[in-house]
Amino acid sequence: MRTSAARTPRSALLTAVLAVVVTVGAIGAVFVLRPRPVAPSGAAEPAAGPVAPAVTCGGGPCRELAAMTVGGTPVVLLTDAAGGAARLRVGPEPGTEFELAIAQLGVRLDQNSLRCIDGAAPTCLVRGDVGDEGSAAYGELLVAGGGVWRDSGKPYYADAGTLSLYDVTADGRPDVIVVRHDCADAASGTPKCEAAPVLGEVYDLTGKSVGCTRRVTSPSDLRGWPDIRLTRADLRACP
Repeated sequence: MRTSAARTPRSALLTAVLAVVVTVGAIGAVFVLRPRPVAPSGAAEPAAGPVAPAVTCGGGPCRELAAMTVGGTPVVLLTDAAGGAARLRVGPEPGTEFELAIAQLGVRLDQNSLRCIDGAAPTCLVRGDVGDEGSAAYGELLVAGGGVWRDSGKPYYADAGTLSLYDVTADGRPDVIVVRHDCADAASGTPKCEAAPVLGEVYDLTGKSVGCTRRVTSPSDLRGWPDIRLTRADLRACP
């Protein structure tokens, strides 16, 4: 007589499989829906990263007026909307900022107000016109030494309206050229002084006078005007 193992009915096998699926699903649902730990009341949340304060000029937002790169260092002239307050930022943001004193002297700053020259002592001159049609100008000098920038602290005044930077003495360091009328300081700004001949006076980066040019009728008579370029041979003792 032939014998065979008992076979499980298909309906019973399907029922068993469904039971396993339901059980696994229930376990997963319990894991997903289980309550998560809640931080105790009053617990501090992670602190936000520091936010750099907005740069302001004269109580309002600064705007970029001019920018240059000197010796690989970015230099940016920042002013308020009216140009009555100004800063010079040296280096990548946030950089080092200098509040410019000449902005308080009523100067008019524009995109041509910043001039920088590289060399043994990277130097920047910020100049602004004053008076009618730029008849005079003030300038402020910033010089780098040992990787540190400093404001010279001495504003330069050109009553003939021209201030520039150039290595007049050929020592690898720029000099400041101030074009002024040949008259006493006390008479500066008077009609008589404004009619007097002009000359260029050269200062080194320490503020020491190096010498003066001969007298000329107007600034345009000086070599290279308006970007005046003098040499040591152009200088003599100042009157």
